[in-house]
Amino acid sequence: MQKHPDFEFELQRLDYTKHYMQKLLLESMRDVQSSQDEIRHAMADLDYLDSSLSYINILTNTRFFEMARTQKEGLEAIQEKPYFARIHFKADGEKDEFLYIGKTSVFHQETQEPIIVDWRSPVANVYYDGRLGDLTYKVRDEEVSGHLFSKRQYKIEKGELLDILDVDLTTNDELLQEALAGKADVRLTEIVSTIQAEQNEIIRANLRQPIIVQGAAGSGKTTIALHRISYFLYTMGADFPSEKLMILAPSKLFMEYIGDVLPELGVGRICQTTFTEYVLNATGLKLKLADPNGKLEMLTAGTFVNEETLFIAKMKGTLEYREIMQQYVKKLEHETAELFEDIYIEKYRIIRAARLKKLFLEDFNYMPLEKRIERIRVIVQSEVNRKRKQLYKILSDKYEEALDKALYGIRDDEKRRSRITRIMDERDERLPSIEKEGKQKVASYMRRFKKFNCKKLYRDWLTDPQLHKELACHWSDSERDAFFAAHVIDLWETEDLAALYYLHAKLKGIEDKWKMRVVFIDEVQDYSEFQLAALQDGLETDMFTMVGDLAQGIHSYRALTSWDPVQQMFPRATYTTLQKSYRTTIEIMELANKVLAQMDEDLPLVEPVVRHGRDPEFYRMNSLDTSKVNEIYQAILQRGHRSIALICKTRKEAAAIHKQLEQSGMPVQLLGENSDINGDCLLIVPSHLSKGLEFDAVIIAAYEEPFRDHPIDRKLLYVAMTRPMHELHLISDSLIPLISPKNA
Repeated sequence: MQKHPDFEFELQRLDYTKHYMQKLLLESMRDVQSSQDEIRHAMADLDYLDSSLSYINILTNTRFFEMARTQKEGLEAIQEKPYFARIHFKADGEKDEFLYIGKTSVFHQETQEPIIVDWRSPVANVYYDGRLGDLTYKVRDEEVSGHLFSKRQYKIEKGELLDILDVDLTTNDELLQEALAGKADVRLTEIVSTIQAEQNEIIRANLRQPIIVQGAAGSGKTTIALHRISYFLYTMGADFPSEKLMILAPSKLFMEYIGDVLPELGVGRICQTTFTEYVLNATGLKLKLADPNGKLEMLTAGTFVNEETLFIAKMKGTLEYREIMQQYVKKLEHETAELFEDIYIEKYRIIRAARLKKLFLEDFNYMPLEKRIERIRVIVQSEVNRKRKQLYKILSDKYEEALDKALYGIRDDEKRRSRITRIMDERDERLPSIEKEGKQKVASYMRRFKKFNCKKLYRDWLTDPQLHKELACHWSDSERDAFFAAHVIDLWETEDLAALYYLHAKLKGIEDKWKMRVVFIDEVQDYSEFQLAALQDGLETDMFTMVGDLAQGIHSYRALTSWDPVQQMFPRATYTTLQKSYRTTIEIMELANKVLAQMDEDLPLVEPVVRHGRDPEFYRMNSLDTSKVNEIYQAILQRGHRSIALICKTRKEAAAIHKQLEQSGMPVQLLGENSDINGDCLLIVPSHLSKGLEFDAVIIAAYEEPFRDHPIDRKLLYVAMTRPMHELHLISDSLIPLISPKNA
């Protein structure tokens, strides 16, 4: 293959970059060691030096240590691939320059000239969005004009320059094609070099506004969410510390899948969790939850699920149910307000109940109920202390005056002594009593306000027919009866978490530790309206990045079926669609589109990137032929693929097939919610858990649990079919009714 004419020049540039990075790395390692030594010395000096000076030394060196460690980790992360692209660009009024783009910035220490430009920097946007010629880009809301002469991509592996590609958006992006032709287990970590213009637009969209992305399978939704987090921290990290950012993933398995990407993007410290885990942590509740996929399994297995069960599951996710919880909070608020009474010390009124009620219901109504009570406690304490002192002085003066009158106004010695003794006895008994009552008044008065037990209160709602009539008066008698009957057994469902979180937020308040300021949600189509509204209420922010695909909404019986209510909840949000798939080949996507076309949702067909591969292959087996499955698996391995999954519709069938293949001696792993993925095995995955993942090749097996012509089955099959990058194999004892294979 003929080398690029600039190959030698670029080879020298790469060597220079690597040597300079090595120099910086050695310095940062010395800085890390030095700051650690300084911290140890300062700690040792605490015993006999001025402690404040030692603490300042410790804090200073701790900050220096963090900076040095961050630089060290950043340099280590890019040693094998310092940069992936270059632009030749001239800003108006400036000299033209070659800017090399990588995952982090590196500057020359003396000249401050950029050796590597961070992909998140404003000028790097020229690489992702700009065509050759005159263009503009934004820096802090100001436009910079200039001329883009050329764009260049590099293939660098383990520090070695392998190839150079000169590109323009009008031509086929060879680096993208090469990445798509690569392996699933490395593609996610290298995606920064192949971000496309429509993806880049979403990543860099207004960071202070919410955004909703309807993205087809393989369109890069997860990539966009992760890189938007990285871009957010790069751009606004000074105002929003990483601890206040949260990504809500669909499962712990998915978090393990993206675990290697987050540190590389510099976002390893953000809160990474699932909705369930977050709610339980933020509320401190201990709940034994029913299987979150139980209803899904029953629906997909064709097991009878009564309409009342589905009505309740759906109802608990609606904004109507939030209104019921709002009324419940309002009821508790008014019941609490009725507990306020006038506060007296002895016979003297210190504070009127009306004033305290006004504080509780009006002045502090923006706060959770318990926080209002705490604020009122402080006010009552201050007022009682002040009035107690005033009362004490008034009465003391009154008794002094009475003593003076008795002493100088009564001539009869016996009467004078008797009167003075009576006044002094009354004073000596009454004043200490007022002092004591004043000191105890706040505690005794506030004792009537009990802490709210959200779990008990919600349980009361679930099981109290009188509350049902009062708060859900619009329900029919049969609906109320079904709701009551469903909750006789003390069982907690995933659908209850939104209400529990909402009650906790409104009654007790979310602790600062769990009060995230920016939220990124992947697979948002599996959230209910109430879940999103509860998060918005509890966190008191609308800065959400929400990515999902209604075509993959396998929990549509209790979750979103349209983006309209989300747009109404987030009126500032921008809504974007991505219909191009970068994952699957044309041949696989054409088959998957047949399933998509049969869905109830009116969604356009997915456009695969122009990349051809093997036709999907169908195998009829009356029962699972383990030797044939092994033969298919070995053939896939021989074609150079590494991450391979066998996807079944249900967990039950996945477990059965796993057992058979394991007994046959095949290297297999059954993936569960909390599994660590073993890349050296054939992964056996239930279809609902495969959502969000991608593999080099996928085998879909359907025997005991075939994919039926049913809304949820269509979505589960579509999810399974859109997981592979390169190969799709389908094995069954009969044709899968949703697709008609060419070679069956």
